[in-house]
Amino acid sequence: MPAARESLLDAAYTALVRRPWSAVRMVDVAAAAGVSRQTLYNEFGSKDGLARALVRREADGYLAGVDRALAGYSEPRDRLTATAEWTASAARDNILVRAMLTGCWSERLPAPALAAVPSASAVPAQRRADGPLPSPGDFVALVRDRAVAFLAGPGTPKSDTADLARSCELAVRLALSCVAAPPGEGGVAGLVRSVLQRQAG
Repeated sequence: MPAARESLLDAAYTALVRRPWSAVRMVDVAAAAGVSRQTLYNEFGSKDGLARALVRREADGYLAGVDRALAGYSEPRDRLTATAEWTASAARDNILVRAMLTGCWSERLPAPALAAVPSASAVPAQRRADGPLPSPGDFVALVRDRAVAFLAGPGTPKSDTADLARSCELAVRLALSCVAAPPGEGGVAGLVRSVLQRQAG
């Protein structure tokens, strides 16, 4: 029931934007998605299961955006700059992405444990959501490794790959610092380009 699942997750996110997670009621999420409350419970098991699935979906959406940013350009510096801009933009526009990338979960958000929880769900997507959720450090490593995979050609020497990994991680960490303290003139792109240029020089 993928369409109902997505509708329920959309409804849960919309409810979360409007009020604290503690005030989000399962019956209201089901009604907003146009399904029964039983369907909601069949899909997610509990409110915590809904929260974990919602966080997992937003994490997957963020990482899909990273892949698009990396694929959208041919020059390595442009790819890393686009990835940094996407990271800052996604964190600014999506309260769950911001919490996941920074580790700052406010009281108004669900705070699912990062460790896996036992899952008896018959729904494969829910079993995946019940698995371990990435920590902020995990996200840095995931984005760094994706960037390296995009940028390192076949046969790239290990020393070059290590340098590339450092540059990729630096771009991600710069983007995350811009989430906490937005940059001035030039924005994220100007900051990342400037630092990468100095590092290359």
